[in-house]
Amino acid sequence: MSVDAATVKRIGRLARIRIEEDEVEKYQTELNTILGFVEQLGEVNVAGVEPMNSVTPMTLRRREDKVTDGGYPEQVVANAPLSEDNFFMVPKVIE
Repeated sequence: MSVDAATVKRIGRLARIRIEEDEVEKYQTELNTILGFVEQLGEVNVAGVEPMNSVTPMTLRRREDKVTDGGYPEQVVANAPLSEDNFFMVPKVIE
């Protein structure tokens, strides 16, 4: 896969980056080099390699999901400028 000048300009427009005409060829070369490296990854034999989410083997510590705090909504909204039925009231921002 290779990137042409029109694609470089389109990528710049989508990324909201101004690319001057004299810079197009430089970016085209850089993007083609990057894509070349990505294509090389397709040549790596990964058969039998398990997916991983960390470079070191580890397991997440688990805990029981239980409520340890709460039950006092009046105190939560005590300092609110405006509240009703233990809910914060905010001004309407969308018409």
